[in-house]
Amino acid sequence: MKITEMRELNQDELNAQIEAARKGLFEARFKHSMNQLESTAELRQLRHRIAQLQTVLTQKAKQA
Repeated sequence: MKITEMRELNQDELNAQIEAARKGLFEARFKHSMNQLESTAELRQLRHRIAQLQTVLTQKAKQA
């Protein structure tokens, strides 16, 4: 999902996306600890996505 697509979402949808990304990050960390994660770059990508979503959510809160 691109940042422009994120900006089109409302606050409830953004919160749902953040929760889904956090769940994915938790699962990826668990797999990493068990040496089952194929790509460790996935951890960085998930953290980056969470940060982007939170930034957009903060921007929307300031506008309202």
